[in-house]
Amino acid sequence: MNPDARTIWQAPSWALAILLACLGMLGPFSIDTYLPAFTGIAKAIGASPVEMQQTLSAYLFGFAIMNLFHGALSDSFGRRPVVLAGLAVFTLASVGCALSQHIGALVFFRALQGMSAGAGIVVSRAVIRDMFPPADAQRVMSQVTIYFGVAPAVAPMVGGFLFVHAGWHSIFWLLTGVGVVLFVLNWKLLPETLHETHKQPFNTRNLLRGYWSLASNPRFLMLALASGVPFNGMFLYVLSTPVFLGEILGLGPAQFFWFFVLTIAGIMAGAFLSGRMAGRVKATRQIRYGFIVMASVGAINLVLNLVFVPNAWWALAPIALYAFGWAMMVPVVTLMVLDLVPERRGMASSLQAFVGSTANGMVAGLVAPLVMHSAPALAATSLGMLSIGVVAWLWVKPHMRIVAPVPLAQP
Repeated sequence: MNPDARTIWQAPSWALAILLACLGMLGPFSIDTYLPAFTGIAKAIGASPVEMQQTLSAYLFGFAIMNLFHGALSDSFGRRPVVLAGLAVFTLASVGCALSQHIGALVFFRALQGMSAGAGIVVSRAVIRDMFPPADAQRVMSQVTIYFGVAPAVAPMVGGFLFVHAGWHSIFWLLTGVGVVLFVLNWKLLPETLHETHKQPFNTRNLLRGYWSLASNPRFLMLALASGVPFNGMFLYVLSTPVFLGEILGLGPAQFFWFFVLTIAGIMAGAFLSGRMAGRVKATRQIRYGFIVMASVGAINLVLNLVFVPNAWWALAPIALYAFGWAMMVPVVTLMVLDLVPERRGMASSLQAFVGSTANGMVAGLVAPLVMHSAPALAATSLGMLSIGVVAWLWVKPHMRIVAPVPLAQP
């Protein structure tokens, strides 16, 4: 924690949480805003559905790869420069997307968007731990998750409206404007939270050694899997919304917002409860509660989809409850990851985000296209994603009773 934390940010903690949430929202907002225009963009530029899927996969894999570097760079050069550089590149990439006339250009600039958008979510986690002790950090992390949940709920509605009334190019011009606004806000408001004495010298060989020390530590890997993979239990449905909502549940585009509203309401409620539990409920118990909720709901969802024909009246509720359980436990697991390496929290955040983003990219590019046309297959795959997280947590839980920092390789 930065010893000068109280002097560099004197406004209420919720104000910093909103600023950091806006950074974190950039990634999902730039995904969900253009999903309603998927088919329209394909027709406009003459792309096949498979080629359009590559625009999403390119974004997610670009996001994953650069996540390896955002946090580590912020450990050496400071949090603020990395955030501002990421926002600048994102804005330019959004301009490129808006001006794209063929699928190759769109894939390229979407990949560039993904590579830059991750700076916000990765560095914001490190900023929270720079500024707050554990219990307060969990509360702020929960607040960030609550505010963060607004973006995926609003983005599809905004994107759909713009697509219908102004064409698909307007979606990316909107993202350009968002990038500009966030750059100005962070230029004026975001302080440098990494204390000078905590900066790490930038050295590529030592950086790679540090990554290897962290990635080869079983506690880190299992915690990263426990937080990142279960997210795909609901992200799978987000990726499958055109088919799941339109073809399986028979909803019209104007009704898609119910799915996003319910799911994000679950995330916000779970994050709110997590913040209320901070300092009152033991961390491992809180994580257990979250997994119990997700496992129970996931099993019920599978049974319902096997026995009954899917109907919107009941098929959306299990996804929202699953999201509730995930949001209840993920702030705690994230802080556990950051505290494994107190001297390189940026690196820990980067590698954690890389694990989660890689899983997201694999689900988007490989898993979702295989199962999205079957409600039972979606439910079973969602439960399988959760099972990976449960196994990872059950393995690592006994080792978390003695929380000792991971020793990184020294020069």
